Amino acid sequence: MFETLGDRLNSVFTRLGSKGRLSEADVDEALKEVRRALLEADVNFKVVKDFVARIRERAVGEDITKSLSPAQMVVKIVNDELIHLLGDENVPLADSKPGPTVILLVGLQGAGKTTMAAKLALYLRKKHKHPLLVAADIYRPAAITQLETLGKQLQIPVFSEGTAVKPPVIAQHALEQARRDNNQVVIVDTAGRLQIDDALMSELEAIKAVVNPAETLLIVDAMIGQESVRVAEEFNKRVPLTGFIMTKVDGDARGGASLSIRQVTGVPIKFLGTGEKADALEAFHPDRLASRILGMGDVLSLIERAEQVIDREDAEKMEKKLRKGKFDFEDFLNSMRQMRKLGPLKQILGMIPGMSQIKDLDEMVSEEDLKRIEAIILSMTPHERRNPDVINPSRRNRIARGSGSQIEDINALIQQFREMQKMMRQFTTPAATANGSTNNKGGSGKKKKGKKGKGPRSGPPSLPPPGMTGKGGPPDINDLLRKMR
Repeated sequence: MFETLGDRLNSVFTRLGSKGRLSEADVDEALKEVRRALLEADVNFKVVKDFVARIRERAVGEDITKSLSPAQMVVKIVNDELIHLLGDENVPLADSKPGPTVILLVGLQGAGKTTMAAKLALYLRKKHKHPLLVAADIYRPAAITQLETLGKQLQIPVFSEGTAVKPPVIAQHALEQARRDNNQVVIVDTAGRLQIDDALMSELEAIKAVVNPAETLLIVDAMIGQESVRVAEEFNKRVPLTGFIMTKVDGDARGGASLSIRQVTGVPIKFLGTGEKADALEAFHPDRLASRILGMGDVLSLIERAEQVIDREDAEKMEKKLRKGKFDFEDFLNSMRQMRKLGPLKQILGMIPGMSQIKDLDEMVSEEDLKRIEAIILSMTPHERRNPDVINPSRRNRIARGSGSQIEDINALIQQFREMQKMMRQFTTPAATANGSTNNKGGSGKKKKGKKGKGPRSGPPSLPPPGMTGKGGPPDINDLLRKMR
């Protein structure tokens, strides 16, 4: 969502960095660009005005013009103010004592409340909660069916009384059942409504009075821009909100709503919907989003995703193989599949520091490229995947036909894979190093004398960013993908 804004801000910082020492005029010129970038990103005008004024006040107050690294100081100030704009710190969901904790989801029609209810239930179940979904949208029968279907798929109970019972009564009955079944969280999916529809807004007030929710969360479609801020203000007047869930943040929206809504309403953002899959929901952390916007990545969120989707035993097995210098196409395939579990490739690369600043990243690495590589590997027999050296020209032709690829694609993949194998074999276990031997077949087995600290490193390799290649270095995945085109 914030790619364009991030690119604009980084271009400003790059120009400042090339100037060395900065004059006050340089700072003012940079802030004009920052202001223009934010307005084009559809950020609220008053929010932009205050934001830029705070940056200038700090920049001048801290005597940035005499700083040894003025550009870095500007980046730090902008980062700090972005975090402040987004809410300073993460605000977790409230937890009612005694339970159950009731979460009321509200919003416009088509904002994605029903899907978000299921996503939130799955998120909470991963936190060892026992949620109950409540179908309280009686005006759209398909919503009840949709919620029941999602609940069945995710194995989460759904409470429904059809379309004949009034929503406040449904909510009350659901709360009573939750107490009987010891559900710790009750998530109420309400009907979509316009903030100007007085009858439906009154119904929402009645539901809230009955269940006394710990959280009233407005589902905000990030694609509708500043209109979402006006919607939030109106909803907040009728049913005081405790938080927002921003949806479709993985889309092409300019992102202004996310940067404006907290500052205008005073209500925190609590979650970001990052895709269509049931697990595409993440807790909102202002500092992490600010880091992503400025192209500094979000390693903590990436680690949290990895912990959720990557099997620990598989990861340990892979680590042992890497330490022994063993790596085959089976390992390569498993690694690719694990990476794809983390989410869309573009999104994952955006969490890696510096990657968002690489031009034409979408063209360099895409999901389609990974699918083609996977098709090639799957066209190999299990024996070929475990023993790549047996793949002779005849086998390569068969693999090309089976995967719908050109023979040049197969040759490029195997060549790059061999370079990867060579790189892996450079690393040995600490025990092997101490004994003066290596686990790889090409090693001499003799311990070199002198040059302390120059021996092989232990542990799995740490790959440099794409493009940093050379003799003996890791293969460039971008080079591989270019060859396969």
